[in-house]
Amino acid sequence: MATSELAATYAALILADDGVEITSDKIITLTNAADVELEPIWATLLAKALEGKNVKDLLSNVGAGGGAPAVGVAPVGGGGGAPAAAADEPKEEEKKEEKEESDDDMGFGLFD
Repeated sequence: MATSELAATYAALILADDGVEITSDKIITLTNAADVELEPIWATLLAKALEGKNVKDLLSNVGAGGGAPAVGVAPVGGGGGAPAAAADEPKEEEKKEEKEESDDDMGFGLFD
């Protein structure tokens, strides 16, 4: 990672640690104070990416990942026929994929 990228990241962390709003102007000010030249576009992108997010929470949850949402689980409380229809769609896609895989077994390959 380039020095300017690290400096911008550290500047954002410093601002978050001090409880100051993370803006591109403040990131540029901190990187200039550290004698690191940073293009304003990168400071703007970083500030936009972190806008409205609690950086301290992001840091404490690094690697936590959480679970992926369950797919095809029927909702509690009677969802009607919609979950059944949603469950049928993947089966049709699986059948199509199986047919495509069987076409590969015709005795010749791409580099034969």
